[in-house]
Amino acid sequence: MSPALSTIRFSVLDRSRTRRGEDPPEALRRTVRFAQQAEGLGFHRFWVSEHHGVPGVAGSAPTVLAAAIAAETSRIRVGTGGVMLPNHQPLVVAEQFGVLEALFPGRIDMGLGRSVGFTDGIRRALGRDKDAAEDFGGQLGELLGYFTPGPDGGPRVHARPAEGLRIPAFVLATGAGAEHAAAFGLPLVIAAAHGEERMIGAIERYREQFRPSEWGAEPYVVVAGTVAVAGSTEEARRILLPEAWASAWSRTHGEFPPLIPVEEVARTEMSDRERGFFEEAQQGHVHGTEPQVREALETLLERTAADEFLVTTSTYDRELQLESYHRLARMAGVLNAAAQGPGGDGAGTQGGPGDAGRRA
Repeated sequence: MSPALSTIRFSVLDRSRTRRGEDPPEALRRTVRFAQQAEGLGFHRFWVSEHHGVPGVAGSAPTVLAAAIAAETSRIRVGTGGVMLPNHQPLVVAEQFGVLEALFPGRIDMGLGRSVGFTDGIRRALGRDKDAAEDFGGQLGELLGYFTPGPDGGPRVHARPAEGLRIPAFVLATGAGAEHAAAFGLPLVIAAAHGEERMIGAIERYREQFRPSEWGAEPYVVVAGTVAVAGSTEEARRILLPEAWASAWSRTHGEFPPLIPVEEVARTEMSDRERGFFEEAQQGHVHGTEPQVREALETLLERTAADEFLVTTSTYDRELQLESYHRLARMAGVLNAAAQGPGGDGAGTQGGPGDAGRRA
């Protein structure tokens, strides 16, 4: 285990991707099972995402899915990466997270993003327009305000049972997300794949502009990205191919498909345009053997001074996916002593990064 990596947390983001021949209900059940396995491996958080009307992605209602996951786990923190605030009324979001925190106290995270539905039809169905994200700061301020107790009997709207609870809130760094996180004194979640210089610049601005608040006394940076760990560099690269091909297909056909086997991706004859998107989709990720990934993450940590890594690994073969996370947990030093291997469910296990003295 690297002394540098031992200073930060490792967490998991899952988007409930479907595989060919698998329906969305099965993908959601698999996500719950995967959260149990991630807990057994010692990861700190397990987050789920929000996507509306996207073929191949079953996760559309993250707070509902988070409730199912929290009910089937016991230690790991559970949250959203994230709820897209412009799609919802802040009062409803506050109430949903209030219910989650009331049922699973001390284990809920409120990850928030500023994206809106990606097609006109979805935006109409949500009752939103393209400009819904422009007032993200106002929406965020309203949401956080619902957690602050106010006088009874006045004009104030009370969000029950959220009022008075202090649920860790995180802002995804899309658009002006870093600036909003700094202004409200909240942790920042930023993707490593968006270009390193751009990422470093956003993190520096966030830290420079951070204003301590009742939500946080100091900056907290979560770097999110794709990581694949295997017995060889080539094996790790192959893990990423199904997702890369799905991305290339979506950009050339307008539809994000279920994942297909690595062998089928390798046999696919691609057009020049598809090949370009396919190769682009493989850039910016961390993959390789445990020593190679350790070195890459140490370099990323040195560049960002991150407090936490939020890892997502998506591929057709779930056993390969789980083995990658098992190797990562071992490499990062979070692997629970009771975990018996990548197939273990971790029931009753303890361990992972301690919370003593840690924020977020």
